Amino acid sequence: MQNKFLIYEGEFFTLEWYCDDRGKSDVFNYYEELSKQQKKKLYYLFYMMADTGRIRSEQQFNYEGDQLYAFKPTPDRFLCFFYQGSKIIITNAFIKKTDKLPPREKQKALKLKNDFIKRYKKGLYYE
Repeated sequence: MQNKFLIYEGEFFTLEWYCDDRGKSDVFNYYEELSKQQKKKLYYLFYMMADTGRIRSEQQFNYEGDQLYAFKPTPDRFLCFFYQGSKIIITNAFIKKTDKLPPREKQKALKLKNDFIKRYKKGLYYE
């Protein structure tokens, strides 16, 4: 089965938008509302990570604690996690308004991460 929320398959990583059990993806919808220029900035980071295996700049990609990371195309933030070595799941996105990661956004990412893992292990994620 093909994943309709596949973003890109690179040499090192495959990136995907998280979707809920009804096949809905709020983070993909957020992405769809971005300007063409914002999308270009984001895809540059996605391609770099997928094809080279890293982004050296903390201004563009950063560890946020609790096994969560953020792609940081200014002014947006896209939270994600790594799964089973070569998969990166993008969970949620928001416009950065403060220097620190908003606790609500981090909790949302952790909730979505746990949902993904639970459904994936039961064989229910890619239906």
